[in-house]
Amino acid sequence: MGLLLLLLGGAATGLVMLDGSSNPFPNKLFNAIWDGVNLVTTVGDFAEFNENQKIFMLLAMLATLVIGGFAVSKLTGMLSGDDVMAYRENRTMEHKLEQLANHVVVVGYHSLGTLVADRLRDAGHTVLILVGDQAQAERAADHDHLVVLGSPDAFDEVLKRARLDSAKALVVTTPDSNNNLAITLLAHTLNPALPIAVPGENPLRKGLFENAGASNVIILDVIIADALVGKLTNRVEATT
Repeated sequence: MGLLLLLLGGAATGLVMLDGSSNPFPNKLFNAIWDGVNLVTTVGDFAEFNENQKIFMLLAMLATLVIGGFAVSKLTGMLSGDDVMAYRENRTMEHKLEQLANHVVVVGYHSLGTLVADRLRDAGHTVLILVGDQAQAERAADHDHLVVLGSPDAFDEVLKRARLDSAKALVVTTPDSNNNLAITLLAHTLNPALPIAVPGENPLRKGLFENAGASNVIILDVIIADALVGKLTNRVEATT
């Protein structure tokens, strides 16, 4: 745009300087600007030129072809660039988030988060994924989930955008227990009535999560132990 404006100014200035008519300067300036705009916009409705102006305009037309082509190619590249595409996607996501309600928020998209989100979606729930990692965000988007990507250092802002006030549940699945505890506490603060499910490593951690606001704390080792013993017991009983 700057190059096109510079070309317009140069064309108008050159036409005024080469105008040998007896017209007042304001008329010369207006005609020069008129012809310059027509040159840049390629409309082609020019005023009458003298010989020197015609030569000047030939050079200006060549410059217009070069600069105009460069400007159009750059503008096309900008409109289809990563930043613009990301901006469009963010605007689309913001519009979807404004209308989001009765959804399940899943924090994290590692192996556990992937299983939880996919099973919730298969069960008919609307799932919103919150992540702080670009790769996880791309994987979640590839699985057709709604995704909000934010900085791990400012994850409270991500939670505030997740419409926890209208959500029906939150599942925290990141592998960092301390991070899960902080997310649970903040989510409970934003919506004290929100059901929150989170994995815990042991009874002590379970108590911490419950004090932070978690309504369901799953101790993975207990579930695995119960499953192993249950399978073994059933097999022993079947053989006896």
